[in-house]
This record gives sequence, C-alpha cells and structure tokens, in this order.
Amino acid sequence: MTAAAPFAGVFEELQWRGLVHQTTDVDALRTALNTTSVTFYCGFDPTAPSLHMGNLVQLIVMRHLQRAGHKPLVLVGGSTGQIGDPKMTSERNLNDLDTVANWVSSIQQQVRPFVSWEGDNAARMVNNLDWTAPISALEFLRDFGKHFRVNQMIKKEAVAARLESHEGISYTEFSYQILQALDYLSLYREYGCTLQTGGADQWGNLTAGTDLIGRAEPDAKVHAMSVPLVTKADGTKFGKSEGGAIWLSADMCSPYRFYQFWINAEDEKVVDYLKIFTSLGPDRIGELELAVKERAFAREAQRVLAEEVTTLVHGAEVVESVQAASAALFGKGDLTALDERTLRDALEELPQAALEGDAVEFVDVMIAAGFAKGKADARRTIAEGGAYLNNVRVESADHVVRKADLLHGALGVLRKGKKNFAALELT
Repeated sequence: MTAAAPFAGVFEELQWRGLVHQTTDVDALRTALNTTSVTFYCGFDPTAPSLHMGNLVQLIVMRHLQRAGHKPLVLVGGSTGQIGDPKMTSERNLNDLDTVANWVSSIQQQVRPFVSWEGDNAARMVNNLDWTAPISALEFLRDFGKHFRVNQMIKKEAVAARLESHEGISYTEFSYQILQALDYLSLYREYGCTLQTGGADQWGNLTAGTDLIGRAEPDAKVHAMSVPLVTKADGTKFGKSEGGAIWLSADMCSPYRFYQFWINAEDEKVVDYLKIFTSLGPDRIGELELAVKERAFAREAQRVLAEEVTTLVHGAEVVESVQAASAALFGKGDLTALDERTLRDALEELPQAALEGDAVEFVDVMIAAGFAKGKADARRTIAEGGAYLNNVRVESADHVVRKADLLHGALGVLRKGKKNFAALELT
C-alpha cells in the first residue's frame, strides 16, 4: 500500500475526499481512527456476478483505512445475498442457491486486488453464510429477533416506502436488517470489529448493527460510517436499476467503455470524482481543478481520472491498450495493431453497420451506417473526399469492401468527414 496523504489523520482525509456522509459519533470515530488500529468491515451482497461503481467507492474507503493501519474484514454475503436488501420500489427476485454461490466466488476474487492480504493489518475474507447457516429459525427469533423493535424497523427508509406502496414488503425482505445486524455482532465477537462502513442508502442497516451490539453486548463501543452515493451533476445516481451501472467486471463492462465513462465525466463532477476515486493528493487535485476552470476544453482532469481509475480496476497494461484503441479509432494510431477484443470493445460504442457477404459495395456500407440517404448521396460524399474506411480515404464510388481487407477479417471503422464515426462488420 502507498503512503497516506499528509492529513492530520485518515478521518480528515476521508472527509476532505467527500467520503464521510454520516457517523454514529463523529468525535469518537475520529479519535478511534486517528489514534488506534481499528478492525472494520464492509459487506458486499452477491446480487449480480460483478460489483459496480458504487461498490468501488466502498473498496476505496477500505484501501484508505488499511493504508492508515486499520484491519479490513471483507464480507461477501453468502446468506444476505440469498435475500437481498429491500429496494425502495419492489420485491427482489430470489436467485437460486447455486447462482448465489457462484456469484460469491466471483466477487471474492474481484475484491482481492483492492486491499492487501499481508502484513500486520492484513485483510481477511469472511462469508456470513458461515455463521447464519447453523442457526435454526427458533434460535434466530429467540437470540436475535428479541432485540429488535418493530416500531423502529418500520422507520427504515426502504421499509417505510414499501409499506406505503401497493405491493408492501415480505417478511423475508423485512428481516434483512436483522441479518445484516447479526453480521456486525458476529464480527465483533469473533474479530473485535468495531466499525462498519457502507453506502448512504445502507444507514438504517448500519445502525441496526450498532443497536444490536448495544443490546447484546452493553459494554461494547462500536461505530458506523456511511459514504455518500455517487451522483451525476443533475443529482441522479448511477445504479443497476437505472440501467447506468458501471460494472467492475471486464465481461460486463469492457475496459474501453469503463475508460470512456471516466473520460466523459462532467466538468462539474470531475474534481469530486478525483477526490473519491483516486489517491491523488490535494496539490495535484488542486492543479487539475485549476485546469478545469482555465482550460476545460483540454479535459486534462478527465484524462487523469480515467487513467487512474482504469489502472486501479483493470491494470496499467489494459489502460495502454484502451488508450491505443481510442487514438487509433479517431485516426491517431494504428488500427491494425489492436487485438480483436479491444477493437470490438471500442467499436461497440459506435453506431453499427452490419452487412452480410464476403464483399459489399462501399455505397451500401455508407447507407447502412446512416451516412447517406441513398446511393447518389453516398457517391457525392465519396467524390467530395469525405468518406473513410479504417482511416483511409475511399477514392472511388465503385469501391468494394471485402472481408479479406477488413480488420480481423470482419471489422472496419467508418468515418464521414471529421466527426461522424460508425462500426462496420461483415458477417
């Protein structure tokens, strides 16, 4: 782990980075984090085969805390993942047990690179199925349910919203907060864990854990800290349910698309993202903030952000590949040097022109790409010198595109003028 930035303590750094939303006792937590080694945990439920950008914020908080000498417990919820945290709008679909188990394994591997598993404050992987599976229904009700008051449980934001809805809420999802609270109690008893972190939308579940420990272990002093949800400039969030999730898995969100997401960050948000998602210090981020104000057109802050975050998630070699693809796509590099997957990932972001056959007329390609209304229009564009295939100007209106001449025997980059791009595939 790299050295921490020059702050009075890690808590002050987290505040400066905008990574502290709510705490159970801000002064007590600040003192604990800045003066002792705290064992803390964050949980990730396997409700999909990959984590996403919101989870990345939590992983980065864990990195900061571990770098400051604290001990992370990384919890992947083999039991809570079978239930799912209640949504504000509707009941979740329950995934089958084999699917959840596979997703647990996938996410456990995905989180490993983000924290260190060696040293005095090495991270430890835990699975809440280990302590919930042996508990009978009667034990669950007698030993843990008795500590919860329904009048408090129904005040939780998601529960309250669902109770007001036509659909209501099942007891299964209603009990989720007890399961998460049990996680905190179990980790407190087993590892001396005294801090749980989570997203702002998890605050009710976080405090359910501190309340349970307070009742079951009256002498315990434990904390909860929530992290703000990452939003766009208009205040809306990037989430799975909104169709805007940026997945950490390269299979679900290509590294090219991941990089482009950050390179396209809004000017109003890019400095916030630099603080949240990178380990850059105040001096460097201050320089980039000034660059946004004085020469926003250069998008220097966005380039640094994209490189830093993509390196963190996918590695430096992948960043180089993605940058090469981006440059080549827009005529500033060698398209033939790109491997097929990287090229396909890049082309996915463009309008698509898919045609069948081993050879097609280029005028038909122009029409399929939406670059021309008909053959006469396409011929006019070609005659004016405004049509390109794989960054080479097409000189003849009678040009025939053959599969053998395309990249990887099937793919091509089309361009009309300087700014209109499309992807070609012959099948």
